[in-house]
Amino acid sequence: MAAWRVWPGSPHPLGATWDGKGVNFALFSAHAEKVELCLFDRAGHQEEARIELPEYTNEVWHGYLPEARPNQLYGYRVYGPYDPAGGHRFNHNKLLLDPYARAIHGALRWSDPVFGYRIGSPREDLAFDRRDSARFVPKCRVVETAFTWNHDRHPQTPWEETVILELHVRGFTRTHPSVPEAQRGTLAGLASPAVIDYLVDLGVTAVELLPIQAGISEHALVRRGLVNYWGYNTIGFFAPDPRFLPGDAIREVKTAIQRLHEAGIEVILDVVYNHTGEGNRLGPTLCFRGIDNLSYYYLQDDRRLYVDVTGTGNTLNLEHPRVLQLVLDSLRYWALDMRVDGFRFDLCAALGREHGEFTQRSAFFDAILQDPALAQLKLIAEPWDVGPSGYQLGNFPPGWAEWNGQYRDTVRRFWKGDNGLVAVLASRVAGSSDVFGYRGRRPWASINYISAHDGHTLHDLVSYDRKHNEANGEGNRDGHEPTFSWNCGVEGPTDDPQINALRDRQKRNLLATLLLSLGVPMLLAGDEIGRTQRGNNNAYCQDSPISWVDWGHIRLEDEELRRFVSHLVHLRRRHRVFSRPRFFRGEVLSEDGLKDITWVTPAGVEATAEDWRNPFALSFGYVLGGAAGEFFTTGGQRDIDASFLVMMNAYHGDLDFIFPQLPTAMAWEALIDTALPTGIAAGGVFWRAGEAYRLQARSFVLFIDRSTAAPARGRR
Repeated sequence: MAAWRVWPGSPHPLGATWDGKGVNFALFSAHAEKVELCLFDRAGHQEEARIELPEYTNEVWHGYLPEARPNQLYGYRVYGPYDPAGGHRFNHNKLLLDPYARAIHGALRWSDPVFGYRIGSPREDLAFDRRDSARFVPKCRVVETAFTWNHDRHPQTPWEETVILELHVRGFTRTHPSVPEAQRGTLAGLASPAVIDYLVDLGVTAVELLPIQAGISEHALVRRGLVNYWGYNTIGFFAPDPRFLPGDAIREVKTAIQRLHEAGIEVILDVVYNHTGEGNRLGPTLCFRGIDNLSYYYLQDDRRLYVDVTGTGNTLNLEHPRVLQLVLDSLRYWALDMRVDGFRFDLCAALGREHGEFTQRSAFFDAILQDPALAQLKLIAEPWDVGPSGYQLGNFPPGWAEWNGQYRDTVRRFWKGDNGLVAVLASRVAGSSDVFGYRGRRPWASINYISAHDGHTLHDLVSYDRKHNEANGEGNRDGHEPTFSWNCGVEGPTDDPQINALRDRQKRNLLATLLLSLGVPMLLAGDEIGRTQRGNNNAYCQDSPISWVDWGHIRLEDEELRRFVSHLVHLRRRHRVFSRPRFFRGEVLSEDGLKDITWVTPAGVEATAEDWRNPFALSFGYVLGGAAGEFFTTGGQRDIDASFLVMMNAYHGDLDFIFPQLPTAMAWEALIDTALPTGIAAGGVFWRAGEAYRLQARSFVLFIDRSTAAPARGRR
């Protein structure tokens, strides 16, 4: 092995840091007895040097190599007791990833030596394994972080004006005909002109990317010939996943973000800090477990066992200051070096637990609130985990938005025809103030969605009554239930034109409700063009056409749906009455006597408490008063918007909906009618108080007040 000079170096910053002259290596481990830095050849196959880090300061092992350069591949061997009952699982025979590695080279190859214990032993994880794992595990790579950002600026779209598209980098670009073949499935493909033009035309203001941090596929999946496609099995919180990087270059991440910013589109990362890919006590030793198991993970009283509130086998111990530092340093790296605009935190309730209980005052929440680099970003919580009292919707601190699963379920159930939901639905489309209206939180705290990566796509929601996850190899036992889906009469694909027409109408109903509700709408990529997963509602392991957006087989009806979605998004962005910065009060707030919101029944009268309690009601409407919008221009003047009327009918029959009598005369022109094949009304007809509109079965209609422009007798 070659001789390398090694100097003491510094305990800060953690990780491998190139300073232009050499590389500083620093690794936290409170309980290790010795740490060796292992250097590898350019292919990562041959270990060329093994260097004992010479210094130990404040529980950090460190050393400086003046001859080391960017692209150097490395890993660690950490010495200490192998005592699972005491919480320690050190095994210096296992090559370990640096938790702060900025780049990862190669992929995990599942083999018995990647486990710290002897596979097949009757003593299970108590049996120490002496085989070297180096040739089976990925290596870390020293990086040069310099990048020319030019005049890059964060779009800084206000929360209330945000429209999110959730997408998987690979799935969204894998089959796109206008993306160069070599870039398909990568961040370079996402940054291609054709894809960015598509996003701009659709009108979304942000993309929320499923995890792009480095992860691994579970052993059980690989044995079945599958992969962890979604990526919720992270092993490197700083390193981009190599599968998204053509040529293994992290500059592609920055280039993609830069080009999206140029188009006015923010980038939100879906991040997984609640657990790691090492799994339970029988999982592999790849990083944290071998560096300092007792510090990095929540352990039970029997320290051989892991606390698991994530359903993955382990939970990161954010009560330890160094583990909390790891998470915050990772977030700051992506925010400052990569310039992302926000984060969506997977199973975020787990991050707010202290001594096993969720609290708004956890160290994690307090630290983010006080961090100038993070506090102003868009922060989104998936507000649950699988631990005790794990459903915490509405209980996150001010400044956070939350995935509103109640919105999803209520809207799905209403449009499939479930009874007794009009009062709850009214609250959901009005921003869910019953959930979020406290401590100065605003309507944007509710991330409204109908479908997401986890569950049925929009097309499948109206095409299947049941989940069909057979391809996952788990006997169709996996996946979320109940689905609150409705197949409109036939399970799966059909040639029946009436059923297909009804399905298309139901899609328009769900999308119109979503995009015109108060709160932040989130679309699932591909829903706008009828993407199907063939009934699979848990395609986490399907890197296949099941999960990819099929750009090559788009029906005419799907293209019309895309135009409908784009029309709705741009309508929402033009009229701020749909994205008010404050919750509705149901009060008169303008000189014309019109309330900010007026709830009406099909009889054209204002809804009463008795109407809300009607268990059989499947139809209702509301008027949004534009003059009471509480919007202000930069000059401090009130920004008056138009007024709108919504009619919703989830009943299987048509009905006459009477236009309400309001304090000021209105002339209503239809803009949206989901009973039409395009969903977009022709306009030119004006309706006034007391007149009846034939509201078709299972339809959503939006009217705009044209009283200042309508002729005195506008009706045809």
